[in-house]
Amino acid sequence: MPTERTTLRRIPERGRHDRATIDEILDEAYLCHLGLVDPDGRPFVIPTIHARAGDVVYVHGSPASRALRAGTKGVDCCVAVTILDGLVLARSAFHHSMNYRSAILYGAAERVDDLDEKRAALDAIVEHVVRGRTDDGHTRPPNDKELRGTLVLRLPIDEASAKVRTGGPLEDEDDLTLTGIWAGVVPLTLTPGAPQPDAGIDLPWPGYDLNRVTRGGG
Repeated sequence: MPTERTTLRRIPERGRHDRATIDEILDEAYLCHLGLVDPDGRPFVIPTIHARAGDVVYVHGSPASRALRAGTKGVDCCVAVTILDGLVLARSAFHHSMNYRSAILYGAAERVDDLDEKRAALDAIVEHVVRGRTDDGHTRPPNDKELRGTLVLRLPIDEASAKVRTGGPLEDEDDLTLTGIWAGVVPLTLTPGAPQPDAGIDLPWPGYDLNRVTRGGG
């Protein structure tokens, strides 16, 4: 259900509150931005990798990060992700826009100290980037020292909303008669290039599926 913070007041018809839409956006986006205000009242926004595991989102970073450490002290924070699907070019400059899918989560993050949960969270983050990478023999798993040297935060997906724009430009009726001006949508997608092996690697590409699910652009 929408809350005070997740109720959309501008163009509310683009709002979504169903978990299927929110989960889809969280799963497809590679990066998130973690925003919070530290105990001294200073705002921070950190770009980082995230992963959804069931009803929670994990983010990770260095224990030396002041902003991430602040998130372990029960400070309210938010996680935002955005997927850009297309450039919307209208006949008028005023109505130019973008097609996008975005999701925002609100809540108090919790520090993950249990090593088993931390290991599972970091595996989920690696799998979020490349599915199958944590399978046996594909990478060395983190050891206990690395686990203790990594800060992991857990944010439950309890208060969240999504916003989606699709379709072409929304024109003023008078502008529809303008001639000589191109209008429409330029679809955008994130496409992986050819894998480039590191120096000393003489192995074939493992064949990971790097395609992300996408349904936007039009």
